[in-house]
Amino acid sequence: MSADRFDDTICAIATPAGCGGIAVIRVSGPDAIVLCSKCLNTSIVDAASHTVHYRHFLTQEGGMLDEVMCAVFRAPHSYTGEDTVEISCHGSIYIQNRIIEALTDAGCRLARRGEFTQRAFLHGKMDLSQAEAVADLISADSSASSSLALKQLRGGISDDLKLLREQLLKISSLLELELDFSEEDVTFASREELKSLALLIERRLQELTESFRLGNAIKNGIPVAIVGETNAGKSTLLNLLLHEEKAIVSDIHGTTRDSIEDCINIEGIKFRFIDTAGLRDTCDTIEQMGIERTYQKIEQAGIVLWVIDDTQICYHIETMAGRILPRCSGKQLLLVFNKRDRITEEEASVIDNLFSHIPGDRLHISAKHRENTDRLQQMLLKLAGVQQAGNANETIITNLRHYEALSTALQAVRRVQKGLDEDLSGDLVAIDLHDVLNHLGEVTGSITTDEILGNIFSHFCIGK
Repeated sequence: MSADRFDDTICAIATPAGCGGIAVIRVSGPDAIVLCSKCLNTSIVDAASHTVHYRHFLTQEGGMLDEVMCAVFRAPHSYTGEDTVEISCHGSIYIQNRIIEALTDAGCRLARRGEFTQRAFLHGKMDLSQAEAVADLISADSSASSSLALKQLRGGISDDLKLLREQLLKISSLLELELDFSEEDVTFASREELKSLALLIERRLQELTESFRLGNAIKNGIPVAIVGETNAGKSTLLNLLLHEEKAIVSDIHGTTRDSIEDCINIEGIKFRFIDTAGLRDTCDTIEQMGIERTYQKIEQAGIVLWVIDDTQICYHIETMAGRILPRCSGKQLLLVFNKRDRITEEEASVIDNLFSHIPGDRLHISAKHRENTDRLQQMLLKLAGVQQAGNANETIITNLRHYEALSTALQAVRRVQKGLDEDLSGDLVAIDLHDVLNHLGEVTGSITTDEILGNIFSHFCIGK
């Protein structure tokens, strides 16, 4: 959407839908203060910015609808960069709707999804990556995802990309200066210096794109597949981790025939656990379908918990390994030996030796008696690599749109490197440099389209 469609005054309920103690109605636009004053017993037209005023909100007949508090923010010192009024009223649904009706009658328009934040972007209060961080912060459901969104909102990604763009502009300006003096055959930029700078930029873009796997997992939950034979204790372990009887536990083989999923928060990190059908040879068509889904879940997981019954270790170790290990390439594997309470120390040592040739961390637990389950959670945190997310100096990509733009920029900067290595003319190298700059600009919104903006802000909640 173009900026000239944002010159009117909008209003919306900014608090969650439904009845509550207090509700907030947000009004923003060039006439926000004047239009609100029409609905109050005393005008706030002369109110100073960043002041709060007690008023009566009036009905159309002039009676009092509610006692409200009006917070006034004058442009450009507001969230949107426009004159803004936030009306705090009692949380009755009736009162909220009547206030919205009165404001629209006075001349306001109902806001679209994300329109307040979109106006903030258009007025230069934040760049596009920061605007997207607003939505991420609202939807964050763990301390890690909240911290990443807050860092992005404060300009973490923007600062990183600003530095990269400055370095790229230095290369570009030197190459274009050479083109201006092409007839004199003047060289302004050392090719070796340009190669070194391009290499640094490539490495940083590589780091950013590689961080997406962790960032996406933290944002959406780290997928953990719980796999193994039937009756190894997978469902018992899931119930223990979730602190509820989510999965049916039975001694009957093949009880779990389909995957069961749920999420928990471990020390601020969201994990998405998937209990799967037990792996075994079976003629049951439904159970075979469940086993096939187990293989699919292993491939989708970031961490695989192979649950092994400590009391049933025998001939089929290699068979199970052949079913699980080929699907664990590039994943974190943890061998969880269950029913530790039913074997001796000597037997546990023998079991460890039997599995010594199989890669992955290992842990003996008793899901039934909650033995070593605290350590299991700590090992999950370690395997998830969440210590990287806690690094205040580390920028982690969580947004798919950012990842795609940075991946394309990475391909373009590699073309720049190839052009420099092959000693191509400056005008050809400059084309790829401009591609890199454009793709970096897509992340922050310095280069964007109405279609992109419409798609991004349509996923916001109304009132933000």
